[in-house]
Amino acid sequence: MSRILIVEDEERIASFVKSGLESHGYQVDVVNDGIEAMHWAKYSNPDLIILDIGLPGKSGIEILNELRGTGNMVPVIILTARDSVSDRVSGLELGANDYMAKPFAFEELLVRIRLRLKDATSQASSSLSELSVGEITLNFYDRTVVFKGKKIELSGREFALLELFMRNPNRVLSREQLLSNVWEMDFDPNSNVVDVYVRYLRQKLDENVIQTVRGMGYKFKS
Repeated sequence: MSRILIVEDEERIASFVKSGLESHGYQVDVVNDGIEAMHWAKYSNPDLIILDIGLPGKSGIEILNELRGTGNMVPVIILTARDSVSDRVSGLELGANDYMAKPFAFEELLVRIRLRLKDATSQASSSLSELSVGEITLNFYDRTVVFKGKKIELSGREFALLELFMRNPNRVLSREQLLSNVWEMDFDPNSNVVDVYVRYLRQKLDENVIQTVRGMGYKFKS
């Protein structure tokens, strides 16, 4: 049974979607606050999130950005009254898997949920063995890296850092996010360990694979 988290501050809509999904066999949780939503997304391990943008505490865009920035790739369907092209493009570029505007037909939402869950299952199966982005392939069975057809030797920490970048292609990751995910350390503004390991990866791969975004962090270019 798939577990779905609805993040919606309009009680009528949240109740309508929850009832409909439960009638189709899904386990459903509902939160109406952006800050609470981050806690649920992190600790309840939903299989999919239905996310509104306009929320108290923290916006849906902030939630999505934080999830993707920490490597959380749970499928996200944005469900919002904001339906301009720029809103859709922004949401999808930040890592949403789908985007629906209100008002909506429940039958269409249901189909999209099924498709996104199916995609996630397929990706999870393939990602058990390897991850490929551009000309780089990580093999998780023997912990090897192939770049442009050539096997590259990486240390365990280098491998973990590269994996995090590759799971977030074309997204800016701050030093704080990299430290907390790869080294499991709190952010220390005086530490240069991230910069050192980024330099190692550039030397072993290519100078242009990981780009510096001044004042923000680093971005893996797919």
